[in-house]
Amino acid sequence: MTDERLILPVIALHDTSILPGMVVPLRIGRPPTVAALERAKSLGNRVFLIAQKVSSEDVTAENLHRVGAVGQIVQAMRLPDGTVHAVVQGQRRAFIEDVQGEDGALVATGRALATSVERSIEVEGLIRGILDGLARYAELSRDVPQGAVETARAIVDPSDLADAVAYAPDMTAAQRQELLELFDPIERLRWVTRFLATQIEILEVRDRIQSEVRRSTEGNQREFLLREQLKAIQKELGEASGGAEPVDALRTRIESSRMPEEIRARALRELGRLEALPAASPEVGVIRTYLDWLTAIPWGVKDVESIDLDAAARVLDEDHYGLSRVKERVIEFIAVRKLVAEQPRESVRPRSPILLLVGPPGVGKTSLGRSLARALGRKYARIALGGVHDEAEIRGHRRTYVGALPGRFVQALKTAATINPVIVIDEIDKVGRDFRGDPTSALLEVLDPEQNGTFSDHYLEVPIDLSDVLFIATANQLDTIPAALRDRMEVIDIAGYTEAEKLEIARRHLLPKQLAAHGISADRFGVSRKALQRLIRDYTREAGVRSLEREIAAVARKAARSLAEGRRRFAATERSLEGLLGPSRFEFGLAETADEIGVATGVAWTPVGGDILTVEVNVMPGKGDLILTGHLGDVMQESARAALSFARSRAADLGIDPARFEKMTVHLHVPAGAVPKDGPSAGITMATALISALTGRPTDRHVAMTGEITLRGRVLPIGGLKEKILAAQRAGIGTFILPQRNTKDLREVPASVLRRLRVIPVERIDEVLAVALRETAATTLSAVA
Repeated sequence: MTDERLILPVIALHDTSILPGMVVPLRIGRPPTVAALERAKSLGNRVFLIAQKVSSEDVTAENLHRVGAVGQIVQAMRLPDGTVHAVVQGQRRAFIEDVQGEDGALVATGRALATSVERSIEVEGLIRGILDGLARYAELSRDVPQGAVETARAIVDPSDLADAVAYAPDMTAAQRQELLELFDPIERLRWVTRFLATQIEILEVRDRIQSEVRRSTEGNQREFLLREQLKAIQKELGEASGGAEPVDALRTRIESSRMPEEIRARALRELGRLEALPAASPEVGVIRTYLDWLTAIPWGVKDVESIDLDAAARVLDEDHYGLSRVKERVIEFIAVRKLVAEQPRESVRPRSPILLLVGPPGVGKTSLGRSLARALGRKYARIALGGVHDEAEIRGHRRTYVGALPGRFVQALKTAATINPVIVIDEIDKVGRDFRGDPTSALLEVLDPEQNGTFSDHYLEVPIDLSDVLFIATANQLDTIPAALRDRMEVIDIAGYTEAEKLEIARRHLLPKQLAAHGISADRFGVSRKALQRLIRDYTREAGVRSLEREIAAVARKAARSLAEGRRRFAATERSLEGLLGPSRFEFGLAETADEIGVATGVAWTPVGGDILTVEVNVMPGKGDLILTGHLGDVMQESARAALSFARSRAADLGIDPARFEKMTVHLHVPAGAVPKDGPSAGITMATALISALTGRPTDRHVAMTGEITLRGRVLPIGGLKEKILAAQRAGIGTFILPQRNTKDLREVPASVLRRLRVIPVERIDEVLAVALRETAATTLSAVA
């Protein structure tokens, strides 16, 4: 091997030097060093590894030693905080001739030095001395890993053997640099021999001092043992001191607990350790806290379930109005438990369902869990996971950490004092993840019926049976929940409440609750049905009822002041609301007041319910352009183009001159331009408005419609039908057109709403036009020659 001249980027080392053969992990964060790491990618990942003379955050050429090592970057990984974790391996010594800055990095010119030595009697003697010294050093030092001496004996090259001693934990950074700067292999062997001799002498002196200290403490240990024997004698005589009572109390709790035998045996072992420790030992508090938690778990304690279907149904109806799907699922669960209990021998253990309630805020997902617990006669516990990023919140912390505690599920069992509570996992869609772990992965075991029978908490380290727990998870959306976790739960969608449902909820639940909270008796307060209806329509716009409850509370405060000032009774009416709460805050879309050409009424789904969507079309002289306005999304713009293409392809059948399309501009607009709109469900509405403008036939203002249109005029199904029909009925629409394939979704619409609407399922746009367009002849908005 000969010397090699190299030009490589420089990695400046903090408080260490890397010798040939050493593999060292580095955390790189200084910009010049990071830049050097990037530059090395194009140079075969080779760099110069050079130690700084004085440790500093500033990387300068003047502060670098003249001798370093040629290194190979084995691995590099960028961390979330912007730093880089790299593993480098030293290859050859290098003498640095010049260092310059280039593109934010330091680049050095140097020579990679070749070192070799011939075997001689002196070399063999030095090698044997080093190996014997290493064996003695490893025997005395606690920090030398096992197998280090065997590894050293396997090294053939004397130069490599000398460099391998640089791994010694007691070698300082300055000593490593001194060894690195010795180019003569024999000098390195001599230097290593002297280093090992010095370290062996230091360690032998340390052992002598420790032996003397140990002998001096034997007297204290003897006193401790005698005191422990005295405690045992006092216990036999019935004169046990007060200090032994906590241990006895723990033993009684362990033995009276219904924990499994293998867990009891572990608890008793820990108790034995506690008894053997001196009172001042820091381990005492750790073990005592562990045993407190272990005995606080309600092992084998179960609430007796209520399997009365009628009573459970009454409880659910008392607490919540609507939510029929969720109530039906709970009643089914109770029915299964009842049939299993009636069997002479339980052949199959019924599994508790894991339900995921998904819906907008304020629809009662969390409070429903409390009602389910009351209906089943079980205890209730709630775990809020919104914003949780640490996996230890689920599985607990290891006992090695100061202040360690079990995870939230173990804490919930302790709070509920039963092994089969109803646990509501709130906001499961808002769990985060970072360098501390992924809590959603830890939830996989908790929410898997095949695994949660032996759930292991990191703090307790014993299997805990969660299979009897009824888990109810809540979320506002499914997209942020990992697929593997979502697959373990039974998803129940909870749509927003209808206006009629909100009215009943306000009358049955919110109003009595707020009157009681404000100290108002029911006979001194009155509110009309129309006033509540206006409160819902004009002062709230939400899927749930939280804002509605706040508005009712505002009216109750006005009433409380009026009654406190001497008024005998307070009544809130539709007209008085504006004086109480100010002008209306929201407006819902209403049907058009007259039949018009080029205007069609559609419906839209929003997170807070449905609303009316008006589509306007003007036709004017032009060059065949299509103008789209109203803050339309990509999908909605494509629907408009599809509607125009359909109209052009069927122009003759519709009574439109095909030549007109080349001489006109079509402008399609959807009002409320500040509100983003998207989706394909307005396709037939756009087509109807467009054909109305082209044929001069006005549209029926009492007709609303929804459905996606294809180029061939087929009407495809859409989503959010319930909310859309409710919006149409609220706006005064008499006829509602929907895709034929959506008729199965009508079962979710209240029967009272369907009775007020004429619902027409369609499969093709021709059926839509037959209902929506009037036969009255009229002139078009813009005649184009």
